[in-house]
Amino acid sequence: MPPTITAFENPPDRGAGLARDMRVRWALEEVGQPYAVRLVSFTEMKEPAHLGRHPFGQIPTYEEGDLALFETGSIILHLARHHAGLLPGDANARARAITWIFAALNTVEPPILDRETTRLLEGDRSWAAERLHLTEDRIRIRLGQLSAHLRDAEWLDGAFSAGDLVMVSVLLRLRHSSPILDDFANLAAYVARGEARPAYQRAFAAQLAVFAARVPKE
Repeated sequence: MPPTITAFENPPDRGAGLARDMRVRWALEEVGQPYAVRLVSFTEMKEPAHLGRHPFGQIPTYEEGDLALFETGSIILHLARHHAGLLPGDANARARAITWIFAALNTVEPPILDRETTRLLEGDRSWAAERLHLTEDRIRIRLGQLSAHLRDAEWLDGAFSAGDLVMVSVLLRLRHSSPILDDFANLAAYVARGEARPAYQRAFAAQLAVFAARVPKE
């Protein structure tokens, strides 16, 4: 039986590829692993059956036999360790690729998510404009540091790895809500290279199809 992941029944990103199951879909496509998808509603995500897979009531989850995982970083790392294609063979390069997974999720993504929270949920507060400015300053600092590391390289550390997959996924959150990424030409090109990968294209099409199937026909 192929592994099963969970995804939104009604994707809030309207097929933009931002829901976190996209990251897992991409990893599965990169390693050539067929998979099944269980769609869950927002109500089902808070019910005992789903909470047994994800104690925080979110998506995605990953089930393979008697193994159930949650958190995209953990799922992608599991896939990378058990399938060729997402981690280098050299031990030191492998460790660096894993480090970039953590850097994407723990260092680069938090200020981006802070900005989204301020913009989408706190925009009517008296301090929202100042808060938005502060989050954007933090994002620019992180992007400047990442840009300086990447320079004119194609990927973060040699060949494409799970670290790049997660980092590109994180940076894509900016593409749909802010021009900040465009100020860093090498990062914008880096993201475009990730999107151009056939595995990404297949994963994006699969996620988009879920949204398209639920758009009322005129």
